[in-house]
Amino acid sequence: MQLFAVEKQPRRGLTPVDWAVLIYVVLTLLLMLFLWDRLLNPMQMLWFRFQAVALVVAMWAVYKWLPCPFTLLVRLSSQLSLLGLWYPDTYEFNRLFLNLDHLFAQAEQSFFGFQPALTFSVEWSHPVFSELMALGYVSYYPLIALVFVYYFIWCNDELNRAAFTIIASFFLFYIIFIFLPVAGPQYYYPAAGIDNIASGVFPAMGNYFETHQESLPIPGWGEGLFHQLVVDAHDAGERPTAAFPSSHVGVTVVLLWLAWRAGSLRLLWLMMPFAVLMFFATFYIQAHYAIDAIAGIAAGTLIYFICQGLYRFVKW
Repeated sequence: MQLFAVEKQPRRGLTPVDWAVLIYVVLTLLLMLFLWDRLLNPMQMLWFRFQAVALVVAMWAVYKWLPCPFTLLVRLSSQLSLLGLWYPDTYEFNRLFLNLDHLFAQAEQSFFGFQPALTFSVEWSHPVFSELMALGYVSYYPLIALVFVYYFIWCNDELNRAAFTIIASFFLFYIIFIFLPVAGPQYYYPAAGIDNIASGVFPAMGNYFETHQESLPIPGWGEGLFHQLVVDAHDAGERPTAAFPSSHVGVTVVLLWLAWRAGSLRLLWLMMPFAVLMFFATFYIQAHYAIDAIAGIAAGTLIYFICQGLYRFVKW
């Protein structure tokens, strides 16, 4: 592939990724207008949306000026790079709704008879196991980049579909998180009281997380490289939001489906160990309840096929 070879018939208009971004911006803007007086940082949220739309326009102009594989790559990847910044934005919405963690912790207790997120890292605390769990968790964005690059190099005619599937999957998860305020064990356990959790008592927290973001320390081997990466990622952007279903598991499942669609068993099997580690890591580090991870598998599969259906309406 010649990265800077100018396309003879450059494609016009918005890419599927552009459409996904603009639709999400419009939907959340409407929600912002409805909740404006209750939002803590509405102008900051509005400014971020303006920047996202400006980036769509700027990348469209760059591609129009030089329509080639490289500028298309930049156009698509620029929006994918913002996904981590959209994540804490969900907290600005769901902090306004009554927290539901007590229901999910009770469901966890009913299903397992105990709280896996409370005991897993205690029972399996060996440094090697701890680092494997942390490795699984931090492999999230590298796996996304791996699939995206694979499509760019070996399945370029399907690159727009793959990029759209990835970004639309994130946005669909984010919409769920906005209206389903579940903070996860790392926030709910200390707020409810560890003694209560251990005794099977799960108090409702109401609007507690509207003003509180205190969390448990990340469990695991503190001196481990991957453990520190998890801690750094948590400190950089984690909020009491987005616990159910696990988007880490769900998006990883979407990536596995994309690997299958690409027809690459080698890519699929390369990713599979990290996907398994990801599943268990989500509740090992107490970011999720175990039922969140289980639901993430089902949600990821459902969202993958929803995205394939939506792609027909935005196909470039």
